[in-house]
Amino acid sequence: MMLFITMFLEFFKVGLFSVGGGLATLPFLFELTRKYDWFTAEELTNMIAVSESSPGPIGVNMATYAGVTTGGVFCGISTTLGLIAPSIIVILIISYFLEKFKENKIVKSLFYGLRAAVTGLLTVSILTIFKQNFLVKDAENIWMMLDYTKIVLFGVLVFLSMKFKKHPVLYIIIGAVCGILLGF
Repeated sequence: MMLFITMFLEFFKVGLFSVGGGLATLPFLFELTRKYDWFTAEELTNMIAVSESSPGPIGVNMATYAGVTTGGVFCGISTTLGLIAPSIIVILIISYFLEKFKENKIVKSLFYGLRAAVTGLLTVSILTIFKQNFLVKDAENIWMMLDYTKIVLFGVLVFLSMKFKKHPVLYIIIGAVCGILLGF
């Protein structure tokens, strides 16, 4: 029962402070990997890939995964509810007051300030994903620190997706096949 409550509260905090969508949850989720053994940073990185290619936000998918693998189905429901409850509460409060205060300078400034916070959280997420995927652990020198194969594959896929404007699923499949062939 204590695990159930702890997981609910931890994911409630993630949901409360990760303003800006699924990617904004990543710094908080990486923090949970250091604090608890519910999931590893590698599992989180894999979940990001799965979440990006499946329906649903990253945070919700990760909350459900962590809950189910750690404590079963009811824990998965608890973590998912913990993550989404703050959003529901905040939206209900905002919708009640926003109509009355939408032209208020303080409210406008608040939303403008949130943009900077979201940008910061997304930047941390991008840097963390870069570190997890493109840096080699235990490298002897700075030139051996980068995983050039993954960087080249990433660059090629970015180039192809910008040049040919095909459906993203095609590039996900290409990336998956390359990952299998190259042993990622």
